[in-house]
Amino acid sequence: MRIGAPKEIKDNEYRVSLTPSSVAELVHAGHVVLIEKGAGEGAGLADQDYAQAGAVLVDAAEEIFSGAELIVKVKEPQPREVESLRPGHVLFTYLHLAADAALTRALMESGAACIAYETVTAPSGQLPLLAPMSEIAGRLAPQVGARFLEKEEGGRGVLLAGAPGVPPAEVLILGAGSVGAQATVIALGMGASVLVADRSTDALRRLDARFGSAVRTIYSTRTSIAETIKRADLVVCAALTPGARAPTLVTREMLGTMKRGAVIVDVAIDQGGCCETSRPTTHSEPTYVVDGIVHYCVTNMPGVVPRTSTFALNNATLPFILAIADKGWRAALGDDLHLRAGLQLIDGRVVSAPVAAAHGLPLAPDSNFLGG
Repeated sequence: MRIGAPKEIKDNEYRVSLTPSSVAELVHAGHVVLIEKGAGEGAGLADQDYAQAGAVLVDAAEEIFSGAELIVKVKEPQPREVESLRPGHVLFTYLHLAADAALTRALMESGAACIAYETVTAPSGQLPLLAPMSEIAGRLAPQVGARFLEKEEGGRGVLLAGAPGVPPAEVLILGAGSVGAQATVIALGMGASVLVADRSTDALRRLDARFGSAVRTIYSTRTSIAETIKRADLVVCAALTPGARAPTLVTREMLGTMKRGAVIVDVAIDQGGCCETSRPTTHSEPTYVVDGIVHYCVTNMPGVVPRTSTFALNNATLPFILAIADKGWRAALGDDLHLRAGLQLIDGRVVSAPVAAAHGLPLAPDSNFLGG
C-alpha cells in the first residue's frame, strides 16, 4: 500500500504522524511511504532520517494526497487538506467529529473513509490511541494552569505550591479517567491541594488507592461541582464520553461564583469542552477571559511538546497502521472489531452513532460497507 504523511498545518502543530522508525517498519513490510519534506522538523526529525528509513520524500502535501491511498495524520484535516481528499482515500487521524459539524459534512462530501484514532478501542474497553495524548495533556494541564495563574498572564497571582504560612492553590479536576489521573499526579507533585470529581465510584476508588489521603475525591453532581468550584483556583476539565460531545459540567452561572482570576483548563475542548463558556483556542492565542475567569482551551495541547508526543503516538498507532496497510482497510476493520470502532465516515455516510446523534444525521450501519 502507498501510505502518506503530510506536514501538519494546524496552528503551532509540530507533531508528525510517522517517525523514521515507523517508516522503516512499514517499508520492511513492503509498503511505499511518502513523507512531505520538513514534516518531522518540529519534532526534531530530519528529512535525512526519513530517507535513510526508506521513505520517499516529496516537496508538497499535494503529492501526498495524489500519490497515497492511506493518509496518516495527527490532527483533523484543515480546509485545504479536506479539499484534497477523495473517494478511495483512507484517512487515519484524530477527528473529534461530534464537536465539529462543518468538518463532518465536509468529510462526508469528500467520500473518503475516515477512521478516528480516538474511538479505536482495546479488548479491555480502553481507548489505546487516545490514551497517550490524554496522558500528555493531563500532565500538561496543571503546568499550563500554573502559568496562567500568574498575575502577568491574567491570573489571580497564586502559586500552586503556596509558601510557608500560605496555603497551596486549590485544584479541582473534573474527571478521574486518564487525563484526570495524570493531572492529579502533576498537581500533587507541584504541591497543590487537589480535589477530583467523577461519577464513576470505581475510578474514584482507584485514585484513592493510588494516592491515599494526598488527594480528596467527590462524587460528581451539579450541586457538588457548583459548591466546590467556588473554592477552586484552577479547574481542569477532563470528562470524556467516547466519540460523543463532552458533557457540560461548568455553567456560565457557576463562573459568577468563582474567584476572579481563577483559571479553567478545558482539556475536553476537542470534544466540545466541559464548560459552557469554552471555545477552541490556539497556541498562538491560548486564552480568553469570561466573567473574570481565564479560559485555556487549546485543541492540540500535546503539540507544545511535539517530540514526546510524536513518539508516544507512534508507539500506539503503528500496529494499526500496519494492519490496515497489510490487509487493506476493509479487511483490517472486518477482522478487528476494535479497529472497526474507529470508523466514522465512509462513502459520504456516517457510521458512528455518537457523530450521527450529535449532528442529527442519518446513521448507516458499517456492515453495509464492510460486510458482516
